[in-house]
Amino acid sequence: MTIHIGAAPGEIAETVLMPGDPLRAEWAAQTFLDDAKCVNRVRGMLGYTGTWKGNRVTIQGSGMGMPSLSIYANELIRDYGARTLIRIGSCGAMQHSINIRDVVIAMTASTLSTPSRGIFKELNYAPCADYALLEAAVASARKKDSAVHVGGIYSADVFYDERPDLNEQMIRHGILGVEMEAAELYTVAARHGVRALAIMTVSDHLLTQDALPAEDRERSFGDMVEIALEAAFA
Repeated sequence: MTIHIGAAPGEIAETVLMPGDPLRAEWAAQTFLDDAKCVNRVRGMLGYTGTWKGNRVTIQGSGMGMPSLSIYANELIRDYGARTLIRIGSCGAMQHSINIRDVVIAMTASTLSTPSRGIFKELNYAPCADYALLEAAVASARKKDSAVHVGGIYSADVFYDERPDLNEQMIRHGILGVEMEAAELYTVAARHGVRALAIMTVSDHLLTQDALPAEDRERSFGDMVEIALEAAFA
């Protein structure tokens, strides 16, 4: 048990999927895992452990933003022995070639700042995914005939962005989409020598202003969870 996770020793699997929304963690566990058991309720940040095709998996909510994600990633790795962490979430598309419901897999994650920024001082550290996980996720997405985009994303530290000039530069430099957690996940994973990947479903589009209707989200997010699980155990 840690400050933020109430699971007993042995109740967290080495493979952890991390949606931001704790209710999405509950939905994913009930939908994809066998014998799913709730192992964390502290602060309402639900976590479940079960099995997928005989493999133990934990699905633990991370909350919104990099500070919250950092807390859960650090405790999962340091105190519970997690070795593979995969973010499953949503993102806003930043390129015309990307459509609503497409899957974005983050090779790298640019950011203005993360909770780990102070460690590097003057160094501009470049957070990146575990290549084996990334390769397996791309293979899984293509096997499903999912529309998948692989490349750099932008991890913002604010939701209500008032920097249109910065967005213009992200778009100009080929950034695929914006979300709020991956850069810190990749940095924490690198620091502890574990594997990390971020897989996102496009829920809205910054250029076209399109958005995924609520009733269509479940199937689209379901594809993303399956890709993450197949990548973890490829």
